[in-house]
Amino acid sequence: MTLAREVSFPEDTRIFEAGGTADRFWVIRSGAVSLDQQVTSVQRVTVASLGTGDLLGWSWLFPPYQWDFGAEAFSPVRAYEFEARAVLKLCEEDPALGLSLVRIVAEILAHRLEATRVRLLDQYGAHRRRVI
Repeated sequence: MTLAREVSFPEDTRIFEAGGTADRFWVIRSGAVSLDQQVTSVQRVTVASLGTGDLLGWSWLFPPYQWDFGAEAFSPVRAYEFEARAVLKLCEEDPALGLSLVRIVAEILAHRLEATRVRLLDQYGAHRRRVI
């Protein structure tokens, strides 16, 4: 937590865009954030909603260090912000900390992947029932 900085984002603020440089991450203290994917030049689709206690941003951990999704404050958001470079340096100095961090992020990614899979199956099933 010594590396954390308290930040806030007003409602409807774009926090980051897909393809941008992923050089930080946040732990949400209050509020809600929508993760989205641009599907056309004017349409974004929400792929996940995050809230209190959730990790916002994991692309800082993996090359090429670019955001895979965009993020927008769905309501006023307060968060702890961490600079990736400082956290990665600390993890290099303390490999046990680094392993713990990677395990935590991997667990979060696995959970989000499963949630996305369930949503896609629900959507596909609903679409398929309409077609049949």
